[in-house]
Amino acid sequence: MPPVEVAPKLLSWASELDEQTLAQARRTARLPIIEGHVALMPDAHLGIGATVGSVIPTRDAIIPAAVGVDIGCGMIAVETDLDASDLPPTLDPLVPRIQRAVPAGVGKGHERQTAAGRSWFAAHPPRRDFSPKQVERTVTQFGTLGSGNHFVAVARDERDLVWTVVHSGSRGIGNELATDHIDRARRLAQRAGLQLEDRDLAYFSEGSDEFDAYVADMLWAQEYARANREQMMDVLMEELFSFVGAGAEVKRINCHHNYSAREGHGGRELWITRKGAIRARTDDRGVIPGSMGNDIHIVRGRGNPASYESCAHGAGRRHSRRQAKKRFTVDELREQMKGKAWNRDRATALLDEIPGAYKDLAQVMSDQADLVAPEHTMREILNYKGS
Repeated sequence: MPPVEVAPKLLSWASELDEQTLAQARRTARLPIIEGHVALMPDAHLGIGATVGSVIPTRDAIIPAAVGVDIGCGMIAVETDLDASDLPPTLDPLVPRIQRAVPAGVGKGHERQTAAGRSWFAAHPPRRDFSPKQVERTVTQFGTLGSGNHFVAVARDERDLVWTVVHSGSRGIGNELATDHIDRARRLAQRAGLQLEDRDLAYFSEGSDEFDAYVADMLWAQEYARANREQMMDVLMEELFSFVGAGAEVKRINCHHNYSAREGHGGRELWITRKGAIRARTDDRGVIPGSMGNDIHIVRGRGNPASYESCAHGAGRRHSRRQAKKRFTVDELREQMKGKAWNRDRATALLDEIPGAYKDLAQVMSDQADLVAPEHTMREILNYKGS
């Protein structure tokens, strides 16, 4: 659908948008550093500081909390040469194999992946000096999933071809770096007497030491997140192909949806922050998942300038985690996941990820028909999620 101007300097593609989310987006759009308009994607929902599902163009400044605490979080998908008929009747035995190969959970590391983590860290040293504890966290959490809505999936598309998908980011080290910079931005804003409507909209101005330090850490964490997904995908395919007894990779797509990049738009050089949004330049490929156990779309960007060549990153939450736990039951989660292979032993911990807590992905895709064109639609047959 065409965007609607819901406030000055605020365009929205969302057909479902609650008042709290709209109010938050308006606060962002009123910042003096906004150049042009803020673009709300159809999956927009309330976030910390800035709205999840928003594209924020800034002039000579970046808002650390808009990038978020999971710097570089995103999706990776691989099309395999396997046909759904190559799979056994159930993938239930594959779940514990994935669980051993790709640990999930808050702070979880993995000895098997540590060698790969050390190798990557040696080839990609951060700009700042890390403490021994930070180095250890970086290398031991490399190739691990994390928690929340991060997941591993096996899915079949409309041609009955099998795909593997991973959603994750920069793990504990990304969170630590982001939190440090967000706190610093708040303190600077307070000392400077900035009259912010939300302290999480504090920003660093280009030309300052704080800005340079943040950009260096942010870009490093984005690369770590991308490599983390690559590592998990490599291990996931090993497990899947070993389990099936055959298989090979056909193509791979890896895209961030929590990040900032210097880009040219409308003849201007801007910092474009995508908080829960992916880049969708003409022919860019992207991965857009729905809720747990449901559809995943592979899309091709249309390069729409009104959205700063961006699109939604998923279905978007309709109910917060707290609301979901109050509104739904574990039995309902089990019913909604019937017929899927999943870590059902963690059902109670995963209740806030129940599909009913999310918006309708079909509506999200309809809302952004001018932003992306769908290439493949697949349905999850296995979902392994961090808790």
